[in-house]
Amino acid sequence: MKPDKLLRRIQTDRANVRFGDFVRLIEALGFELDRHDGGSHRIYVHPKVPKHLNLQDYGGQAKPYQIKKLLQLVDAYSLRIERP
Repeated sequence: MKPDKLLRRIQTDRANVRFGDFVRLIEALGFELDRHDGGSHRIYVHPKVPKHLNLQDYGGQAKPYQIKKLLQLVDAYSLRIERP
């Protein structure tokens, strides 16, 4: 799913979000992978956001609390999808 379409969707429905789509969305918002511990945890950072975003793939799905956290950061820091 395209990042802009997914962002609109998760604002009303946080269920059944594929982890790969969620990663593409956060990268389109300007987050970069800071580190991957070799396990399930991936840490993403953004130059405008002082907090990191910790993600784990849960059976191919993004966890609802991670989606909620991303939406809070999008609102708090006025993040927008970056166009190439």
